[in-house]
Amino acid sequence: MSIPGNRIFKKINRPSQELIASFKNLPTSNIADNMSRMFCSQAAISPVRPEMKAAGPAFTVKVRPGDNLFLHKAMDMAEPGDVLVVDGQGETTNSLLGEIMVRYALKRGLGGIVADGAIRDYDGICALGRLPVFARGYSPMGPYKDGPGEINTPINCGGAIVKPGDIVVGDADGVVYVPLADAEKILKATQAKSASEAEIFNDIENGRYDRTWVDAQLTRIGTEVIDDYCKF
Repeated sequence: MSIPGNRIFKKINRPSQELIASFKNLPTSNIADNMSRMFCSQAAISPVRPEMKAAGPAFTVKVRPGDNLFLHKAMDMAEPGDVLVVDGQGETTNSLLGEIMVRYALKRGLGGIVADGAIRDYDGICALGRLPVFARGYSPMGPYKDGPGEINTPINCGGAIVKPGDIVVGDADGVVYVPLADAEKILKATQAKSASEAEIFNDIENGRYDRTWVDAQLTRIGTEVIDDYCKF
């Protein structure tokens, strides 16, 4: 019997490469809008460089705050293209990884790292620039390597529940997680929304943008509009 909090699962269900590629250039905001504006990490988890983009299956890691033993093991286990999603419980006192680990992850062909915790060697990671890295913060204080932890179990990353194999998409706005079971229908809905937004952009440029919905909504909620100055 496995012991919760100190266990490693070797196998995960991964989405197809074609499905991942279809999500890669879609804005995280549009993806989130088609999941009831949920399933995103909190705003504090952001890319170290705004141009960084990630898309790949979630390879989940749960660590004790400030300890990266299980993250090291996950880096050895993950397959090319996998995105390591690390539940560090939001603790930023000790960093969970630095430039050495990022370089190793890049060498192994991983698709990115999302850490609900701190990282260090910011300048080196930014200069390297080739592996998308998202983190909650930065700290020069290094991690411990004592465990315990978990690999490939459901985790919480910045307020979002992430399951192994979910599709991770990250860009300058942050990170969104697409449940694997719903990915196909979310993809179609997001593609349709992106096409609709392109039409809106065109309408704005050509003076055809319909704003009547604003007053209609204010009327619906009973807003009083007074043709006078506010007297105070």
